Amino acid sequence: MAEDGQIISCETVASWNEQLHTIKASKKLVVVNFTASWCGPSRSMIPILVELAKKLPDVIFFKVDVDDLKTATRDFDVQALPTFILLKQGNIVDKVVGARKDELQQKITLHTSKV
Repeated sequence: MAEDGQIISCETVASWNEQLHTIKASKKLVVVNFTASWCGPSRSMIPILVELAKKLPDVIFFKVDVDDLKTATRDFDVQALPTFILLKQGNIVDKVVGARKDELQQKITLHTSKV
């Protein structure tokens, strides 16, 4: 597990499967960023996610490259990049499609304020 303020990168199926156990067990909000190195909008969100991870230690951030983890991409029905899936205890509670910084921040705030 990464320290607070970091984004955990899942680059293999094994690491993703291992992290899924953490995601399901955690009571914290989990934000999974489905991204690709060739996607400009995805790259534009990286500094925003880094800043959010630093400001929000009670939220766990993951990064999944769609080219590396096609099964995870398919399992979460990712159709466009970037896609942010918000989870609590392994259940999807929200989704943001596109480089929508303000919408992402609003949804994270909404779901971290719920007990």
